[in-house]
Amino acid sequence: MMTRPLSVAVAGLGTVGAGLLTLLRDNAEIIAARAGRPIVVTAVSARDRSRDRGVSLDGLRWYEDPVALAADGQADVVVELVGGSDGPARALVEAALAAGKPVVTANKALLALHGAELARAAEATGATLAYEAAVAGGIPAIKALREGLAGNRIRRVTGILNGTCNYILTNMREQKREFADVLAEAQKLGYAEADPSFDIDGVDAAHKLAILAALAFGRPVAFGDVHVEGIRAVSALDIRLADELGYRIKLLGIAQREEGGIATRVHPCMVPASHPIARVDGVFNAVVAEGDFVGRVVLEGRGAGAGPTASAVAADLIDIARNRQTPVWGAAAAALDGEPALPMAQHHGAYYLRLMVLDRPGVIADVTATLRDHGISLESMIQRGRAPGEAVPVVLTTHDCHESAMRAALARIGALEAVLEPPALIRIESL
Repeated sequence: MMTRPLSVAVAGLGTVGAGLLTLLRDNAEIIAARAGRPIVVTAVSARDRSRDRGVSLDGLRWYEDPVALAADGQADVVVELVGGSDGPARALVEAALAAGKPVVTANKALLALHGAELARAAEATGATLAYEAAVAGGIPAIKALREGLAGNRIRRVTGILNGTCNYILTNMREQKREFADVLAEAQKLGYAEADPSFDIDGVDAAHKLAILAALAFGRPVAFGDVHVEGIRAVSALDIRLADELGYRIKLLGIAQREEGGIATRVHPCMVPASHPIARVDGVFNAVVAEGDFVGRVVLEGRGAGAGPTASAVAADLIDIARNRQTPVWGAAAAALDGEPALPMAQHHGAYYLRLMVLDRPGVIADVTATLRDHGISLESMIQRGRAPGEAVPVVLTTHDCHESAMRAALARIGALEAVLEPPALIRIESL
């Protein structure tokens, strides 16, 4: 017998909100079967009432103020698709949890910055806070880590977590074009925002990594501990040289358990061309988890867009309809681990360095002497062509060394008169 429908209030009717309404209508029958009862949107809130969103809003209760949805007595669940780490989105989620009402959100910034307080608020009233859609779009990365791999000690989580960056790097490689050129085209095609800094400077990926790291290692979410670099400095030359060395350049988020704590970092990486993550191209995302019993698990799919994100929201709504509940971060707040965060200066790994130097005798000797003085040993060196008196690229790859030593060496190398621009550094990840 069918029980009463689950009544859903949706705040935010952008691409994802409209996609969710479409999905819940188009797939109503299979969703009802999987949820044990129908799931129906009954109330909505959005900025512009008159805009045509390609989906009928007839018969839905309409609220000008999204926060008012929390107080709608007929709504069983609130879905927050407004976005932003503060303002109406935060106010709505806090009000709904305080009222004991389950919340489904796609808001990674909110969770990365305020996830610890929100989890405590959810725990206090017993309300669910679900966020499958906040990380990697349609990929069930949250469920995989929190539920599917719950029996494992996770060693590392690695992800391509931003489709815009992956699209730009893929096109730079395939079309041999420069960053600025590909970014401008991506903006024209709608793959990149008018202000793309959140994406290309790595902040969006870092929000998502902070969430994955909290789940993987059972610790409070800590966005401030994530080391963040974006892709503005990656050049077409670096991408070509990476290919020659057997690598692909990807913007990765990496969270790993190391001696003494947890390291979380987002930056461009050279990954071996043979690794599964190296072949994830275009707007696709990937999440790779490594557990002590399961080994390596690779999840790949679309990281954004109406369909994939709505798919993730619907999965959370089905869990709520079935009364399936998991603590926000996989364990109760009191059971979360206070393992320390490791600073980037303690990172230990191999590096790719590209220098633009004046082609004259003794320059390479000065560079290698500086590296030697800092205890850094070279694995390979590529110097292409000679052009006496002009600038030529010199590429060095190192054996594993400490980030702090590399930074000190780079400061000295950058100050050499014959080195004409700041050295380019990309970390090599063996994965």
